Amino acid sequence: EVQLQASGGGYVQPGGSLRLSCAGSGFDFDDYAIGWFRQAPGREREGVSCISSSGDVTYSTDSVKGLFTISRDNARNTVYLQMNNLKSEDTAVYHCAGGAGFCSIMANEYMQWGQGTQVTVSS
Repeated sequence: EVQLQASGGGYVQPGGSLRLSCAGSGFDFDDYAIGWFRQAPGREREGVSCISSSGDVTYSTDSVKGLFTISRDNARNTVYLQMNNLKSEDTAVYHCAGGAGFCSIMANEYMQWGQGTQVTVSS
């Protein structure tokens, strides 16, 4: 069974940090690009960051560039999203998704989606 599981969310004050993890199983993880997406209440889903299957290509949306860093450890079938200097507008449910294409923050490029993890940034 193909599975992607996001974890690592939580409650953090503005300016704090969190590291999200996306663990994959049931497929050839190192053949898949992974994207992180988020959705806040009342807002559309937003692509945040992506990483190619080998990890040599990454991309982040402008609002998180320099603040969020995506990386992967294919030996552990895991992709990470390090989020620094978090702001209230980063509050959302974060999902990871896997696709056989290149690094992209377009949701329709991804076939496999996991359950999300809640990130709440508040004082």
